[in-house]
Amino acid sequence: MKIAVAQLNYHIGNFEANFEKMQRAVLEAIAKDSAVIIFSELSVCGYPPRDFLEFSDFIKRCDEVVHQLAALSNDIAIVVGSPSVNDNILGKDLFNSAYFLAEGKVQQVVHKTLLPTYDVFDEYRYFEPNTDFNVVHFKDKKIALTICEDLWNVGNDNPLYTVCPMDELVKQQPDFIINISASPFDYNHAEDRKRVLKANCDLYHLPIFYVNHVGAQTELIFDGGSLVMNADGTVCDELPYFEEAINYYKVHSSELRVQNLQVSPLGSRPSSHNKIGLIHDALVLGIKDYFRKLGFQKAILGLSGGIDSAIVICLAEKALGKENVWAVLMPSQFSSDHSVNDALQLAENLGVKHDIIPIKNGFEALLETLQPQFKDLPFGLAEENLQARIRGNILMALSNKFGYILLNTSNKSEAAVGYGTLYGDMCGGLAVIADIYKNEVYELARYINRDAEIIPENIIAKAPSAELRPNQKDSDSLPDYDILDQILFQYIEQRKGPKEIIAMGFDSALVSRILKLVNISEYKRHQAPPILRVSAKAFGMGRRMPIEGKYLS
Repeated sequence: MKIAVAQLNYHIGNFEANFEKMQRAVLEAIAKDSAVIIFSELSVCGYPPRDFLEFSDFIKRCDEVVHQLAALSNDIAIVVGSPSVNDNILGKDLFNSAYFLAEGKVQQVVHKTLLPTYDVFDEYRYFEPNTDFNVVHFKDKKIALTICEDLWNVGNDNPLYTVCPMDELVKQQPDFIINISASPFDYNHAEDRKRVLKANCDLYHLPIFYVNHVGAQTELIFDGGSLVMNADGTVCDELPYFEEAINYYKVHSSELRVQNLQVSPLGSRPSSHNKIGLIHDALVLGIKDYFRKLGFQKAILGLSGGIDSAIVICLAEKALGKENVWAVLMPSQFSSDHSVNDALQLAENLGVKHDIIPIKNGFEALLETLQPQFKDLPFGLAEENLQARIRGNILMALSNKFGYILLNTSNKSEAAVGYGTLYGDMCGGLAVIADIYKNEVYELARYINRDAEIIPENIIAKAPSAELRPNQKDSDSLPDYDILDQILFQYIEQRKGPKEIIAMGFDSALVSRILKLVNISEYKRHQAPPILRVSAKAFGMGRRMPIEGKYLS
């Protein structure tokens, strides 16, 4: 049996485009004599559709696309993901389903059993879990058709769940497993997926066809990396990361193995991936899809001569093209000459449009306006924030006037401790690197410069500074980033409390101060732009904290 695996980039709610993309893939697979083509989880509507699922018209349009695809299934079987209506008077209104289409109609509908409701997932809000387990019969094969999380309770060892779908399906002696997924990227997740899939092969001794989404949906980035594994857990093929692909395979059920029919051998694809390289490619895709799917083309950002804005402009140029990126330098009386020169050199290296708009006159005008209230009070945080907000106003004015989308340049270390100004440097339509700690920002700079010096070395080497007062350094108000990032990682990603972090050897007063800064800055993050997620615990939809909570304060 020849099987086509279609790893495609879907657009939430764009039913026409999603159908046309799948239609092209079906026709190609038919031309190559495939018996089955497999699409990913909720591919009809895109993932995650979230509260669109509460609109009956949205569900109706999903059903219409399913039947359009069914009409294409006379010469091929199609596996496609879509919400389906729960006709039972009990339970949620919908199932998260995999449709098996053949001979021009819907032959079988398999529902997802394990509904993840943690971090970025909220499936139990919408879907009813499956309780009925049946393999799909097609030609002379029996197929264990599963959906994403259904393979993540191997041997019923996952404490989140009380049932293991494959333990039920294997009783019916299937020939192989199909798993349609929407598995978001984080820099460790690809290896986790391989481990879980191999564990399924080791336990059930069946080949697996695992088909993942690729593309970005606002915060979430899907890396693709679809996998085909033999029954012994060896990888037959791994599809490309961060790009669409259709590959073809033949099942040899008598030997419990799969044959890769592609011209390119498996060895041409890397079996392991560099963390920073993955993050770079994920962010480029995140920017590209955010603009494409919203119908935008052009990005603007403030280029300061610092490392953060340098990284963002490099990623934007890669994603959108140099002709679609506008860098605005906004020096004040506190900006060093080398910062301006470094920023200019970077803009010229990239070939992007750039302008210099000094803020000194505007800053002085506002100080004069506020003098009756400020009187002779010393220069402080208010004056520093005023400069950041002047820059934010300039960037937003240019954005409004010329139709550019402002990219935010805050990193995760700054976002965590509130080292940013609301309505100033926290402005933007998309926060590109706010899930990357400061030390990772430097690693990313080295990665970008791996073949040639794109980011001037001085930007990488100099001490970080907001340059909002004379001789300012980040270290004036923050601990060294090497220490800060470690503490933040333990608290945010590892969810360790203060006593546990102090027990690791960190200073107790410093830990208390940092964690308090994280918690009291929650109100800022609630007003920040959406953040491209590349870690296992990003700020945004996957981390839900109260603003006024007392814990650790």
